[in-house]
Amino acid sequence: MESPDKSKRQLKRASCSSNAERRQACSPSVIVIGGGFAGIAAARALYDASFRVVLLESRDRIGGRVCTDYSFGFPIDMGASWLHGVCKENPLAPIIGRLGLPLYRTSGDNSVLYDHDLESYALFDTNGNQVPQDLVTKVGQAFENILVETNKVRQEHSEDMSILRAFDIVFERRPDLRLEGLSYKVLQWYLCRMEGWFAADADSISLRSWDQEELLPGGHGLMVRGYRPVINTLAKGLDIRLNHRVTQIARSYNGVKVTVEDGRTFVADAAVIAVPLGVLKAKGIKFEPKLPDWKEDAIADLGVGIENKIALHFDKVFWPNVEFLGVVASTSYECSYFLNLHKATGHPVLVYMPAGQLAQDTEKMSDEAAASFAFMQLKNIIPDASEPIQYLVSHWGTDTNSLGSYTYDLVGKPHDLYERLRIPVDNLFFAGEATSVNYPGSVHGAYSTGLMAAEDCRMRVLERYGEFDLLNPTMGEDVSVPLLISRI
Repeated sequence: MESPDKSKRQLKRASCSSNAERRQACSPSVIVIGGGFAGIAAARALYDASFRVVLLESRDRIGGRVCTDYSFGFPIDMGASWLHGVCKENPLAPIIGRLGLPLYRTSGDNSVLYDHDLESYALFDTNGNQVPQDLVTKVGQAFENILVETNKVRQEHSEDMSILRAFDIVFERRPDLRLEGLSYKVLQWYLCRMEGWFAADADSISLRSWDQEELLPGGHGLMVRGYRPVINTLAKGLDIRLNHRVTQIARSYNGVKVTVEDGRTFVADAAVIAVPLGVLKAKGIKFEPKLPDWKEDAIADLGVGIENKIALHFDKVFWPNVEFLGVVASTSYECSYFLNLHKATGHPVLVYMPAGQLAQDTEKMSDEAAASFAFMQLKNIIPDASEPIQYLVSHWGTDTNSLGSYTYDLVGKPHDLYERLRIPVDNLFFAGEATSVNYPGSVHGAYSTGLMAAEDCRMRVLERYGEFDLLNPTMGEDVSVPLLISRI
C-alpha cells in the first residue's frame, strides 16, 4: 500500500503538470512569418515573454537575406556581411560581444561611401594601370564637394529629383567641378560605390532622402566569421517550420488564420509579418480582408534595390594587400569593385559586388557565366590573375524568397513610407529592414523592428487577455561585453 506522503507528492505533481498544460493552452499565441533577422528577433522576444510562437519560413534555412555559406570550407556571407555601427549603441552588439565574434573594421565615422573609407584601396583603369593615390584622394574630395552642392539644389527645388539629375545641375552651375579624362573615370567609380550602398542606379535614387538614414557611430565592421552564429543563437529553442511558404493571411477580431502552400492552416491570436518587401510587392501572399490602401501604397512606393555577390576563391593571393580593388571606367555601370576578404579573414577570396542594373544583368547569366564575367573584370586590372578554384553567386533579385536585396527611397516618394509599412493593421504586425525608419537596409535595423513588432504585438494581445504574469517578461540579463575589433 502507498504511503500517504507518496500519494500527496503524486497528486501535487499531477496538479502542477495540469496547471502547466492549462497555462500553455491559455497562453497568447503568435505566428511569425519569415525567418530572417526581424522574424527571429520577434519570435525570440515573444517566446521569452511566454507566448506560444510558431515561425513559418519558406526557405529550407533560417536567416533570410543573411546567408553564411560554408562550401569553401570557411564562412562567406553571401548576403548581409557588415555590422553598420561598431558601437555599444548597436542593438546587435551585446549578442555579438557575448559570442566573442570578431569584427574587422573597414571604415571610421567619416566615410562618405559608408562601408569603407578608402584608407586601403587600389584603383585601376581597364588597361591594368594603377590610378595614382593622390588623384583618387583629390577626386574623393571633389565628390564630397559635389554632394555639398547637391544639397543646395535640394533646398532650391520643391520637387524631388534623382541624384544623377542633381549632379547634372551642379555641373551646369559649377563648370569648375567638372572632371575630365582619368579623373572623370574615378568620379564614376565613386558614383558606382554610392549606387552599391543603395543597391540602385543613381537615376532612381532620391535626392530628397538619400542621406536621411541614421548612421550609428563606430564605423563599419565586417563579420569575420559570418552572421550565422548570431541568427542560430537567437533561434535556439524556437518552434521553426522550414519549407512553409505562406500563401494567405486571414484576420478577424478573434485572431488570424495563416495558410501555407500545401493547404495546411495555422491559427493564433496575432501574426508578425517579417517577409522581405520584394515578396510583399509581388503579392505572393493574399490578405483577407485586403490590406488598407495606405499600407498597399507604402508597399508599392518603397524601392527595392539589388546588390549581388560573386565570391571567387583562389589557391593563392596575387593581388595587393588592400581592402578594395576597383576598376574605373567612363560610366558607373562599367566600373566595378572587389572586396578583399584575405585582409579581413586570411582566406584568398575576392568578392565582386555588382549593384543596380549590373546586378540585374548578371542575374540573367548562369553561375558559371557570372563567375567568368567577374573574373574577366579582375583580369582587366591584374592580367596575370590565376583562375579561381571555386566560386559562389548570389541571386537576391530573382530569388522568390527575397525578390531584391534591400530598401531605398525612390524619387518623388515620401520618406515616411518606412513608418507606414511598420504600422500594425488590426492583429497583424510588420517587421523587417523595410519597416526601419532610421536604419533601413541593415541587419540591426531588421533586428530592431522585430523587437518593436514583438512589443506592439505583446501589448495589443494582452489588452484582450488581461494576463498579469505576462506583463513582465523574463529576459536574460544583458551583460555588456566589448566587441572584438581588428584593423590591419
